[in-house]
Amino acid sequence: MRYLIDNLPYVLSLAGQHLLMSGVSLAIALAIALPMGIICARVAWLRSLVLGILGIIYTIPSLSLFVLLIPFTGLGLRPAVIALVAYAQLVLVRNVVVGLTGIDPAIVEAARGMGMTALQRLWRVELPLALPIILAGVRVATLSIIAIGTIAAFINAGGLGLLLFDGVRSSNPEKIIAGAVAVSVLAIGANGVLWAVEQRATQAMQGGVKG
Repeated sequence: MRYLIDNLPYVLSLAGQHLLMSGVSLAIALAIALPMGIICARVAWLRSLVLGILGIIYTIPSLSLFVLLIPFTGLGLRPAVIALVAYAQLVLVRNVVVGLTGIDPAIVEAARGMGMTALQRLWRVELPLALPIILAGVRVATLSIIAIGTIAAFINAGGLGLLLFDGVRSSNPEKIIAGAVAVSVLAIGANGVLWAVEQRATQAMQGGVKG
């Protein structure tokens, strides 16, 4: 804790880098996963194929994937974001699929009976009902991105992982502990915020169903 207090500006700077890397990765991952999940929820054979491929990607060790990307992208933030986006896809796509396929068909049929188009049913009925499950996936993916992003310091992507790697290289336990504490606080904070959003969405959905 003394290291954190004595070097607070530096730690906050690294935390900002980590947040930027995580936020950009999550935004890109969501932009890819949401339409992919919607398509997979509609096409059963494609669902198995896509989830299978994403499952294989998720099993690749993070450090190996970072290193494999270096010849194509160089060092820095770019390979880190690409890898983090790839790792987040399995959780995000799967939760979108589960959320959409778990909706009571009678509700969708009722919306169709009211004259809603397929797009209207998706945006006004299906996605709102699936939102709690989708947000649960976003929460898990965010924690995964923050954790794996720590290793991205190895390829000069910055972030709080620098404290851990510098601490190991210099045999400085204070840096190692400071890095671990800082990453944990960041993850706990993100988890708390997203959990609250998830609970609000669940309550809103339940209220809408009762209404």
